[in-house]
Amino acid sequence: MSWPYSLLFNGVFRRMDPERAHEIAFSLIERAGQVPVLRDIAQGALAPYLGQRAGGPGSVRLFGRVVPAPFGLAGGFDKNARAVRGLTMLGFGFVEIGTVTARPQPGNDKPRMWRELDVRGVRNRMGFNNEGAAAAADRLRALRRTAAGRAIVVGANIGKSKVTPPEFAAGDYATSARLLAPWADYLVVNVSSPNTPGLRDLQATESLRPILEAVRAAADEATTGAAVGRGTGRRIPLLVKIAPDLANEDVDAVADLVLELGLDGVVAVNTTIGHDRGPGGLSGPPLLGRGIEVVARLRERLGTGPVIIGVGGITRADDVRAYLRAGADLTQGYTSFVYEGPLWASEINRALTRSAGSTASGRYE
Repeated sequence: MSWPYSLLFNGVFRRMDPERAHEIAFSLIERAGQVPVLRDIAQGALAPYLGQRAGGPGSVRLFGRVVPAPFGLAGGFDKNARAVRGLTMLGFGFVEIGTVTARPQPGNDKPRMWRELDVRGVRNRMGFNNEGAAAAADRLRALRRTAAGRAIVVGANIGKSKVTPPEFAAGDYATSARLLAPWADYLVVNVSSPNTPGLRDLQATESLRPILEAVRAAADEATTGAAVGRGTGRRIPLLVKIAPDLANEDVDAVADLVLELGLDGVVAVNTTIGHDRGPGGLSGPPLLGRGIEVVARLRERLGTGPVIIGVGGITRADDVRAYLRAGADLTQGYTSFVYEGPLWASEINRALTRSAGSTASGRYE
């Protein structure tokens, strides 16, 4: 944490309700991304550290794109695709929006976010508060109208609407996929948040299979017609996000299903309910060990084909390197953004750029 941000965090943000502090910081990032001069200066300054061209140091070939750097922003920060431009200004190699649901929903009652200062973590029970898939799709469509917007690698994380019964989950996910697939670079099916009742039960392969099949069909339908404006025959990569609390044999079962259905990868891991701190899922440094363990297990089971995005507990570049050595192709963070401040992502990707070539993945330039 830089000393100016340390003063701001300890003097101002720490005294605020965590969700209110998030809203203020998010609004500043969103507005900064809307100022062309500021945006261009920031992106120009960061370009040497984010292999922004094919073959640049630390860049990664995935999803039919060159991802500028291996560390990106996890789902949960920008639920409605409002601040993608501003977030890339801060040095994230890619941005995952969401979690987005088919229907707009307010989320759970407040309070629903807490800082866990002793472990530099965050506990939340947000409940997928978002404006719905149609609103997010409209914003991504507008982003893709410009060359600069099309250059950003954006994933869309989709979840089940709270009002949708589990037996209708597949159709609910498919609605979101159909709306978002034409404008995203990859889709993530989130069945691992602990804050929507019954959602984690959908990780069982017998429940997960019809959801993934429905999302795959809906995404293909939405992206193969010229009418969507992004080319004919484009097949969007599809990944599934799993919890750290799955037993090892269940991790293996998800990996086997990914291979069986020909999915493109796994995001590991989400927040954990394995704590005694109160309601909601815990994120931050306590997840690092289990996250790396799950990634290593997935890589052994999946082989070299499917993509693995490692997320959970990342604070420093060394944490990213540990995930990459375990078999991740990309990594994501969110919680330490709260504690480390706006330069956090650029500092990590700058350090990774200096050590490019030391990772285990063959997808790096």
